[in-house]
Amino acid sequence: MSTALISVSDKTGIVEFAKELKNLGWDIISSGGTAKILKENSIDCKEISEVTGFPEILDGRVKTLNSKIHGGILAIRNKNEHIKQLQKHNIGAIDMVVVNLYPFEETINKIPKPEDKKIAQDVIENIDIGGVALLRAAAKNYKDVMVICDSKDYSAIVDNLKSKSVNEDLKLNLAAKAFRHTAYYDSLISNYLTYEKFPTHVSIPLKKLSGLRYGENPHQEAALYSNGTETNKSIVISAKQIHGKELSYNNYLDLESAWRLVHEFDAPACAIIKHNNPCGCAEGIYIKDAYLKALSCDPISAFGGIIAFNKFVEEDTAEEISKLFVECVIAQGYSKNALDILTRKKNIRLLVQEIPYKEDKNIVEYRMMSYGMLAQDRDNLLSAEIKLMTRRQPTKEENDSLNFAWKIAKHVKSNAIILARGRQTVGIGAGQMSRIDSLKIAVEKMKDVNHTLDEKKFPLVLASDAFFPFSDVVEESAKAGVTAIIQPGGSIKDEDSVKAADDRNIAMVATGIRHFKH
Repeated sequence: MSTALISVSDKTGIVEFAKELKNLGWDIISSGGTAKILKENSIDCKEISEVTGFPEILDGRVKTLNSKIHGGILAIRNKNEHIKQLQKHNIGAIDMVVVNLYPFEETINKIPKPEDKKIAQDVIENIDIGGVALLRAAAKNYKDVMVICDSKDYSAIVDNLKSKSVNEDLKLNLAAKAFRHTAYYDSLISNYLTYEKFPTHVSIPLKKLSGLRYGENPHQEAALYSNGTETNKSIVISAKQIHGKELSYNNYLDLESAWRLVHEFDAPACAIIKHNNPCGCAEGIYIKDAYLKALSCDPISAFGGIIAFNKFVEEDTAEEISKLFVECVIAQGYSKNALDILTRKKNIRLLVQEIPYKEDKNIVEYRMMSYGMLAQDRDNLLSAEIKLMTRRQPTKEENDSLNFAWKIAKHVKSNAIILARGRQTVGIGAGQMSRIDSLKIAVEKMKDVNHTLDEKKFPLVLASDAFFPFSDVVEESAKAGVTAIIQPGGSIKDEDSVKAADDRNIAMVATGIRHFKH
């Protein structure tokens, strides 16, 4: 006679599974809450306390942590000494362990991590001890014990038992799944309880949300994971896709960049992303106005791009978007008429994220290296104290545009140069090995921009993500008509650039903050 130990927090499907086991001749041992529901459904089972001869104590904190349970799980069946010890101590063998854990993940999604380190008792009580020990014990002894931690596996296990096709490969797969499950669970706990920014050991909880069509290229497999917490509901992976084919790896990268950039602005704004760089960004009186301004910066690169809006998309904006081939659009919502227009295109992906993006404080971001990871604070600061570097101060119009351009520089790959008029990009140079090359690209892009801006009212300004080691950018930008510059400052050759700006009546300010983006 085979014996299964069943102790589940999530009771989904457990009654049906237990009935199948009983029909196949299995005995069942169960803990308090699970035993109760099984007995209520006329399923005969023996309670843990009957096996151990010891009651559950400490409000259920201790019930399965007993040698008569773990001995029955961990005994190697073909090892005579182990069998003799089981017999000597009157311990019955346990052939299957069915356990899912206290809902720690659900609990912390309701109780955000407190800044004062005062962890709620409800969080503490949802840290499972006995369940983890059961899963690990059964997984360690997988050659003799089947371990099940996922209710989705119940049906397949029953089929295998009925067809007598349970083998070591199946048990190994179940064991690996159980260890992944407990590792994920422990990583949630350790992350929630840890306040040290860069501890000696880090476990990152990752939960698969979906497979992806492919990675950056069709020959690369890919998947999407979340970090297991849902306290920030304003993020891209929490957005709802309402139309279009499956999102790709590149789509997600670009959507993330677009969504974060567009929420640098409070007024209606649009960001258009291509290959993880903005090819246009603008604020406007209305969303349509913002879109047309963003598009005018580089309509050729916008082809096949990702568009993000920080407000609702209405019919007039949708009509304009429909004129362009677009991979994805993400917005806070769409009017019915806008959806009718956009969904005429079969393949365009439409996403809704009703909650405006908000950056978590003190977030640490990770980047993979070969057999390693880099970790750093996310670039959340915009600028330190703005300091005037030149004799001439920026005008109000220049200053307004400089602040706009500086927000965009933070989101452009280095070396980054942004040319702007008013609250509209007119040229972006990104990702070049030299800053002067980035400027040349931005200027070249600007030649094709169609705008009706009054150049006296909307002077041309430049933002650079890092300081100028040479005066060449200032000199060349003056030839393009730049009248004001914003940059971090801090080069040992700052004076060269300041002199070049003064000689050309260009106003220049320093932010004290660099925005390299690799």
